[in-house]
Amino acid sequence: MSEFGTQHWPLEIHLNRAEKRLDVTFDDGLHFTFPAEFLRVNSPSAEVQGHSPAERKLVSGRSHVGILEVKPVGNYAVKLVFDDLHDSGLYSWDLLYDYGQRQEEMWQAYEAELAAAGLTREPEKRD
Repeated sequence: MSEFGTQHWPLEIHLNRAEKRLDVTFDDGLHFTFPAEFLRVNSPSAEVQGHSPAERKLVSGRSHVGILEVKPVGNYAVKLVFDDLHDSGLYSWDLLYDYGQRQEEMWQAYEAELAAAGLTREPEKRD
């Protein structure tokens, strides 16, 4: 563990706007590809996560979302600016590593939550 409390350091972070994904390679050789939608609906922001598990919000209708910008935050995180203008979550290196390892189970749980709530990944149609 480093002086910043970070266990995993990214060697490369690449935003692929066309494919709406963020690719992260860590110092132990693991590489994760994150769809923008996955990162948006799992934003670590208080707006999404709340201040307790009971306050967590289920974000739907974001299948179209992309990432406009990746901003470094010190030596420990990035701030992502999504094209739906959400930009309040800080994605630490350890959080991204954890999300990468649990991405499949997190995605399955998200889709099950959407179905149980009668919601969809697709944005609402406007008249």
